[in-house]
Amino acid sequence: MKLRFIVSGLFFVFSGTMHAQVGVAVKIGTPPAWGPAEGGSRYYYIPDIHVYYDVNTANYIYLSNGVWIRSTRVPYAYRNYDFYGAYKVMLKDYHGDRPYDHYYEHRKLYPIGYHHGIEQKTYGERPHKEIEHHDNDHHDEHHDHDGK
Repeated sequence: MKLRFIVSGLFFVFSGTMHAQVGVAVKIGTPPAWGPAEGGSRYYYIPDIHVYYDVNTANYIYLSNGVWIRSTRVPYAYRNYDFYGAYKVMLKDYHGDRPYDHYYEHRKLYPIGYHHGIEQKTYGERPHKEIEHHDNDHHDEHHDHDGK
């Protein structure tokens, strides 16, 4: 009888522990196509432009006039920035909602031009830009007609 109580007690302890471990799992959203291929991080820090990216909310996080902004769009100054070619630092050890609390550490550890000595593969493929074809044979042609 005592053995049954001990086994039952151990079952409840282990099932509670297993349940707690499942509850700690962190869900990461779908990375953008330009995100690092190795994935597994909620936040990226992009050293060249001092911007964070939150994979879960698809927001860029950047400092503007002393205030941290979250936006679905990159700051206007970087609208033509090559995110595919940029090195993205994956902040794998951070699990909060304010990666910028470590901004000055990140700026020091990952200065502009930081690339960790490797070319980073991206999660998706770079989109192909359509090549514009200009008809140069007829461009700015001017025909004089004298009406005769």
